[in-house]
Amino acid sequence: QVHLVESGGGLVQPGGSLRLSCVASAGAFARFVMGWYRQGPKEQRELVASLDSSGTPNYADSVKGRFTISTNNAKNTLHLQMNSLKPEDTAVYYCKATTILGVDFWGQGTQVTVSS
Repeated sequence: QVHLVESGGGLVQPGGSLRLSCVASAGAFARFVMGWYRQGPKEQRELVASLDSSGTPNYADSVKGRFTISTNNAKNTLHLQMNSLKPEDTAVYYCKATTILGVDFWGQGTQVTVSS
């Protein structure tokens, strides 16, 4: 069992920045495939950014050049640096970990609201 806790969400003006964090409780964190997803109002959950097992990042086209995914393996932590935020980035952001056995674990989500 892997317990994920996200933090760092909040209200920010357009053009602003936020840094999300996701701490994993246990497990071979460095061997997990980690990702950030988001779900806006009345929308399906979508992939924002992910890191594969080799550490290669993958980004949704809508966030390329603005968001950066990274990890601190020593602290079992996944980050998402979000710059140049837009109102359409407003959503609940979720952290997901996929173990080497292919089991998915989700965090509870953190709300990001971009509004003036």
